[in-house]
Amino acid sequence: MEKSSTVFVGMDVGDLTRFGSARQLMGYLGLVPRESSSGEQRRQGSITKSGNSYARRAMVEAAWAYRHPARVSRIIATRHTGLPKAACGIAWRAQLRLSAKYRRLSARHLHKNKIVVALARELSGFVWAIGQSVRPQ
Repeated sequence: MEKSSTVFVGMDVGDLTRFGSARQLMGYLGLVPRESSSGEQRRQGSITKSGNSYARRAMVEAAWAYRHPARVSRIIATRHTGLPKAACGIAWRAQLRLSAKYRRLSARHLHKNKIVVALARELSGFVWAIGQSVRPQ
């Protein structure tokens, strides 16, 4: 019996359509901020680190690539052959947005690890969007 699932960054997260929103995937990966609120006081802490630690680590490692300017190299262009245009379009928008966000946050002199985790969180949203628009064959 074959299991219908989507392989996500080298780990089996399951079918991405089971997540109703990108925030649910972010929560599953543990990339959402910890919150301790009471009354009018709102405190946000570090990421929750709940969920699939292997997939979270892979997302963080992938997010380090956005330190570099957005471009489509020859290797990436050959990987795009045969892929759905919708997935390539979402990936290009992700590359533009996340590389610009890295530069913007770096200009504010934030710690690089904190920047990369923020990019990994947003990258998981783009992965969710690709999972929603492209169905495996």
